[in-house]
Amino acid sequence: MDRQQVLHQFMQLYALQPERLSKQVRIEQALRQAITQQWPSGLRLPSHRMLAEAVNVARQTLALAIGTLLEEQLLKTAHGQGTWTSRPVTPSSPLPGNAELSSRAQRVLGGPGASKIQSGAFVPGIPDIAQFPMRKWRQLYASVTVPQNALLLSYSTGGYGPLKRAIRDFLARWRNLDCDIEQIIITDGTHNGIELCAMALADVGDTVAMESPCYWGARNVFTAAGLNIEAVPWLPEQGHDLPPIAVPVKLAYLTGSHHYPLSVPTSATDKQRLCDALSPAYIVEDDYEFNRDDHPNLLFTPQSEHHLLVGSFSKMMFPGLRLGYLVVPRHLAAPMNRLRSELFREGRMLDQAVLAQFIFDGDLDAWCRRIQRDYLGRQQVLHDQLRSLPQVRSVSSPSSAISLCVEFAPGINDVGIAQSLLKEHLIVRPLSPVCAPTDPRVGLVMGVGMLSGETLVREAQRLRRSLEALLR
Repeated sequence: MDRQQVLHQFMQLYALQPERLSKQVRIEQALRQAITQQWPSGLRLPSHRMLAEAVNVARQTLALAIGTLLEEQLLKTAHGQGTWTSRPVTPSSPLPGNAELSSRAQRVLGGPGASKIQSGAFVPGIPDIAQFPMRKWRQLYASVTVPQNALLLSYSTGGYGPLKRAIRDFLARWRNLDCDIEQIIITDGTHNGIELCAMALADVGDTVAMESPCYWGARNVFTAAGLNIEAVPWLPEQGHDLPPIAVPVKLAYLTGSHHYPLSVPTSATDKQRLCDALSPAYIVEDDYEFNRDDHPNLLFTPQSEHHLLVGSFSKMMFPGLRLGYLVVPRHLAAPMNRLRSELFREGRMLDQAVLAQFIFDGDLDAWCRRIQRDYLGRQQVLHDQLRSLPQVRSVSSPSSAISLCVEFAPGINDVGIAQSLLKEHLIVRPLSPVCAPTDPRVGLVMGVGMLSGETLVREAQRLRRSLEALLR
């Protein structure tokens, strides 16, 4: 690969990065994508001067981006010898002896998992982090001073009290739920809340019922906990396809008011009919995405002795926050709080204090109202581009969620299409790997969090052209 080819590919990838991001971040993401997907290991890069001129940035900006990738060991350099790529190597054989992974770990790694690429056009599950009011967020860290409250640097016991009050009030405003502060457990995000439910409410070998298609992350958590998974297909127009399940169901894991990954409103009636048929000991509802008016779709009620609600601020705000909540029945609040402390050693009190103030000041409500309006408009753009494509059965209706799902006609290889789109730097997830063996649906799951304005229109048109060629 000659120097001009390298420069051309770098310029292409840089142009695809959201313009709202800083130039340094755009350079980092463009180089990271090229190194991990296109360029061979050991490829010598053009000079820093040429790279900087190619995308019209200062050499200092480029140097900062290069420094980040050197720390990540994606680049190597030596004085007077230039800079070259260092693609990470994945071992081709299992580690010997006692270093082999457990069978549960192998099952997790053998199934759908987190994408290695967490940025780019249409990457699902990532909110708009570029428009988030980060200046206000940083100011709150400065205002929550540690010298006056040194306890913020210690372990927490059951979570930061003011944050629990803020979440209680937020759930009352947005989800029409009236719960006690004692019912709220602060978690390190959705996965942590689901893991706590699996550890507290089920034993190894117990059965958990999940809808198909399912959220891959929850399935991995239950697999790692040693639970048997029974997948129950759900079709929005028809309800659940109830299979004969001979064993007792300990847990039922359901999506909240908006289904992920189908990106359509759920049905409380369908969920209640499923629970009546399976009689699970506990029902865990994951409120993955929602808006202010869809709370009637929730089956959860704080007064129930069998319902739990999982929520996360990562999809509302930014993924790196890793803070969420779990609302549990009153009789489980004390033992599950204690179990969380024993298993996970709670902390992050400073983050919790900042989030509490962010909610009390009204900033979270304002952000949710603003960004959900934006998501609705972005989904409309993408929906209009994709709905008339050949072999497309349906496109989820525009909503205020960050995800959109396209369902294809039977027989389409959605995994192959997703891999082909990846080569064009269009990041999507295939639907079929998160469907049950008895569920033949195929399609693509994509997000609108990282694109807006003219960039979204341009990339949506490019996605349509690519899909049109692949589907024909």
